Amino acid sequence: MKHHEVEPHATIADIKNMFTKSHPQWYPARQSLRLDPKGRSLKDEDILQNLPVGTTATLYFRDLGAQISWVTVFLTEYAGPLVIYLLFYFRVPFIYGPKYDFITSRHSVVHLACICHSFHYIKRLLETLFVHRFSHGTMPFRNIFKNCMYYWGFAAWMAYYINHPLYTPPTYGEDQVKLAVIIFLFCQLGNFSIHIALRNLRPAGSKTRKIPFPTRNPFTWLFLLVSCPNYTYEVGSWIGFAIMTQCFPVALFSLVGFIQMTIWAKGKHRSYLKEFRDYPPLRSPIVPFFL
Repeated sequence: MKHHEVEPHATIADIKNMFTKSHPQWYPARQSLRLDPKGRSLKDEDILQNLPVGTTATLYFRDLGAQISWVTVFLTEYAGPLVIYLLFYFRVPFIYGPKYDFITSRHSVVHLACICHSFHYIKRLLETLFVHRFSHGTMPFRNIFKNCMYYWGFAAWMAYYINHPLYTPPTYGEDQVKLAVIIFLFCQLGNFSIHIALRNLRPAGSKTRKIPFPTRNPFTWLFLLVSCPNYTYEVGSWIGFAIMTQCFPVALFSLVGFIQMTIWAKGKHRSYLKEFRDYPPLRSPIVPFFL
């Protein structure tokens, strides 16, 4: 970057916008500006005069590659499983053989599983559009393929077995299914409650971070013991779905999801501890008292 006269109170976002004017191919979301070539990226809200620099500052630029908005990413990730599952449920041709085309399953649990699976992903799509507030506006475009392969692939694998003509219902029949539905719905309500609580924590258009605390909603009381109860409830939902369908791909999806969400929860827990000195010491990242 050339030498530019910049006001001391200018933010990194202002500098990125200046850079875009002279290099339009690098829009602000593609830019990473650092004080050290191997250092961390500076935040958009960082103010120049608050950084450890003198009257002249050298900023190192790195191209992050083509970016895509998080909203687009989530909508693509979640719309895929919804449609893919329904293709198997309605037994469209060329999946199970001609004699099964468009024939519905005789097992009630198969229809219930389709309702629960569809409900989960419709909920996620609506939350993406109307509830979530993203601290980062974009992510690298290449990541969408990896993310979609995970969600879409597992959805197809699950749907193939659950809607298969030879599918057998759970071992303990209706009692097992009823228990599973209660777990699933309880955790879906819990997950939604946490997302609303987190949304209310951050005013629209701001990036302020606060410690999340329980509200009057009993589902948020899990905040007393866990830093990321939305992940706890999410894993619980999939455990409920696995019990309901008694299907190996669902159990594996639950396990892989739990491992990934544990990694995210630990990272978030660490950042809370680092950022807030008075962070509640009793909280664990994802599983109360354990993990």
